[in-house]
Amino acid sequence: QLQVVESGGGLVQPGGSLRLSCVASGVTLDDYAICWFYQAPGKERREGVSCITSDGRTYYTDSVKDRFTISRDNAKNSVYLQMNSLKPEDSGIYYCAADRFDEVYGVLTPYEFDYWGQGTQVTVSS
Repeated sequence: QLQVVESGGGLVQPGGSLRLSCVASGVTLDDYAICWFYQAPGKERREGVSCITSDGRTYYTDSVKDRFTISRDNAKNSVYLQMNSLKPEDSGIYYCAADRFDEVYGVLTPYEFDYWGQGTQVTVSS
């Protein structure tokens, strides 16, 4: 059974950086697409932030393009989200999710994933 665990969240000032990690156990991630989702404070809906396919193609939502970078290290069974130039509106809980798909052409919706981590809190505030 695939399990994923996020880490790396914290409190950072506007303009700062954080690197989130998503580490998998139970199975290897080689065949899985991984996406990061974000849940704003007080909201129930999780919004897609960035995805990386099994063959390394990356996708970003418009609000994070040129600021966030997703990457994967299959040898470490891990996916990372480098977050630069953080803004207060980036604050929230960040989740990673994993699943296998025949094709991925963009940032996916949360309804398409069966495997989720517990989330990591990101707070951007001065």
